[in-house]
Amino acid sequence: MKKLMLSAVLLFVSINLFAQSAAEDIKEITNMILEQQKITNTTQIDARNFAEQGNYSFNSTGGLLNYDPKPVGNKFDGVNLQAKHIQVVSLVPGKAAIAMYYNEGSIQPKGYGAVAHYLTRTSETFVNENGKWVMVTGHYSPITGGQGTSQVGVAASEDE
Repeated sequence: MKKLMLSAVLLFVSINLFAQSAAEDIKEITNMILEQQKITNTTQIDARNFAEQGNYSFNSTGGLLNYDPKPVGNKFDGVNLQAKHIQVVSLVPGKAAIAMYYNEGSIQPKGYGAVAHYLTRTSETFVNENGKWVMVTGHYSPITGGQGTSQVGVAASEDE
């Protein structure tokens, strides 16, 4: 009986620690998305953190899968976006998570046409790299009644 009771207590403690860690991931990533967007809107330079291994993405242009081995933030002639209804799922607490949200506003990537009603569904996968959350994948798809970016994506693979 003591072994059963001890096992139950250990299981309860483990589940509680897992839940606390997952809740911390949700808070950290939600705050990071909002802060990065605020910086991007102010500086007109994409403030997202990307993984050292590069980044895969389906952009809101409707193009093919892109791979950028050395991603740097996009620059904008104008950007004013607001993330809404952010939901974060911690896959491996402290190590991997997915964020899903709506992104709405206006956007004009440097050298491209302006999109006055940018409205997309966003899914981004994050890993914890050297103590900070970084993006490894992104998928951005326009919502009916909204638009994606005017940029033309270039499909690439890690082999190229």
